[in-house]
Amino acid sequence: MKKFAVLLFLIAISASADVVPDQITRVANDAIVLDRVAEASKRDLPIELLKRIVNEDIDLLRGRRADGSYQYARYERIESGRVSDTFSIQPRAEDKLERVDVRAPFAYRVILESPSRRMVVTKNRRVWIDRVDIEYIPQGSNTTKVQSAKIEAWLAPGEVKTIDLDDIARQATVQVFGRADAASGYGNVAITLVQARVVDNPESPYADAVTSAKAVVRALDANDIPSLRSMAARIRGNLTRSLPAAAPQPVARTMEVTAPRETESAPSVEVYMDLQAIEDLLTGTEAEKREGLDKLHQLLRKMRPR
Repeated sequence: MKKFAVLLFLIAISASADVVPDQITRVANDAIVLDRVAEASKRDLPIELLKRIVNEDIDLLRGRRADGSYQYARYERIESGRVSDTFSIQPRAEDKLERVDVRAPFAYRVILESPSRRMVVTKNRRVWIDRVDIEYIPQGSNTTKVQSAKIEAWLAPGEVKTIDLDDIARQATVQVFGRADAASGYGNVAITLVQARVVDNPESPYADAVTSAKAVVRALDANDIPSLRSMAARIRGNLTRSLPAAAPQPVARTMEVTAPRETESAPSVEVYMDLQAIEDLLTGTEAEKREGLDKLHQLLRKMRPR
């Protein structure tokens, strides 16, 4: 719990400063937090939490849109992951078909496979695949598209069939219609959607920062503190140079210039004392931990930028 409280304290320092509510500024400030947490860690680095922060920052630097696409990156037909499910198809009459569905975002290929075995020692049985319907929204579009593939063949154990989508789908639903052999009994079929990979645009104004952020993720996986701190400093330096200069303050009619308010570099004594109390509660009993989380939520709401 102590490392959690330390991280909260560092985030509070960043949040209490009077910064421009800009996404790039947020990423630059996150780099300071990464560096300080890495410096203070004693084999207790909160790796998963820091990775979530860095991955969110990568999305910000890429310019992620509401539909999942990016301003400075694109999806390509290179595998980044798979969404799979296996179904038991029951015997039916020739004019009766069973339908099974699988959904996945940013898919570009469908793989149908009949596993060689249903269980450890039991052989699988063939499955008749009538057709495959794929309903999806293409990348860069808001219109639903339907792509159908007529199979009309038995899928024998160990056999694989592949169907490529005409477009990379923002969201795809695959519907497979089939039946098992009435004489043999039910059979299993595996349906897999292959997902596209995000490829960064080298012409992006934040390309170097994205590269450094991805290096931070690798450093976290390897628990490589020196590389983590080096890349965090590189992100901070790169983004600080790219930030626009502050706009001048408006001049009153009396020609007097309003003095800018000083930016706080550290939390107030009140905030520090609140955080100290929260840290103590988070190291106590279950009831005290719950009380500490409640106080933390209240403090964050109070410090939320206007």
